[in-house]
Amino acid sequence: MRRKILLPTDFSKNAWHAIKYALELYKNDSCDFYILNVFSIIGSSLESVKNLEPGSKLYETIKAKSESGLTKTMEMLTLLNVDYSKHHFKTISTFNNPLEAIKNIVEQKDIEMIVMGTKGSTNSKNIAYGSTAIYVMEKVRNCPVIVVPEKAKHILPKEIVFPTSYKTHYKRRELNTLVDVAKKCDAKIAILHISNEKKLDDNQEEHKQMLQEIFEEVEYTFYELSNYSLESAISIFIESRDSDMVAFINKKHSFFGSILAQPLVKGIGFNSRVPILVMHDLRN
Repeated sequence: MRRKILLPTDFSKNAWHAIKYALELYKNDSCDFYILNVFSIIGSSLESVKNLEPGSKLYETIKAKSESGLTKTMEMLTLLNVDYSKHHFKTISTFNNPLEAIKNIVEQKDIEMIVMGTKGSTNSKNIAYGSTAIYVMEKVRNCPVIVVPEKAKHILPKEIVFPTSYKTHYKRRELNTLVDVAKKCDAKIAILHISNEKKLDDNQEEHKQMLQEIFEEVEYTFYELSNYSLESAISIFIESRDSDMVAFINKKHSFFGSILAQPLVKGIGFNSRVPILVMHDLRN
């Protein structure tokens, strides 16, 4: 069975780095890679927007630029020293906003993973993640995503940090992607409990036991950190152990609102160097 992987690109260095990361991650798998460029008209006048229809000069100009960029990306792929015998590449150029385009392709092509850069061609030094990356991590709830910073290591993870409070009831199918990536990379999972509580309650103990069952096919270790904020604890842990990836389950209405969108994405140090795997709470 062929895997179907979506690779959004705006032709930035960060997007290219994410594409190469995906090729390395799935180098031994039979894959259909869909390289997607979404073109739009940022900053154009309202009159231009009204007249933007297939066949109009403006539409055809930006469409041609998108298609040219995809052609160049395919040419760059041929220059890499990579065995593509198991890989098929398909390019998609579409006019839309990036989030809607990605949602549509995930549905139409039955995509199982999105791999993308943290920020695009604007590449602001003042933000860790661009708006498209944030929206995809938060809103595309039927598909996991790996977001790869431009400064991330070019090697696959050997240790994946999975922060938890043990207050969430986990389901095996929600964490299948993490187990799959760990197996693929022969990586250890570092289950990091961050809390100021001295003792786990019965529910937490049950959830911890569930994680042991879910991760039984991979190597894992439990760790504890207390007296730190969530973002500081993760950053300190990653820095001290030189971990290679962080994996989260995005709980709707709480995860991005209270954790990732504010402190993690905007401030802490690890986010410029470590890919993030975001999975989803399937009950939402």
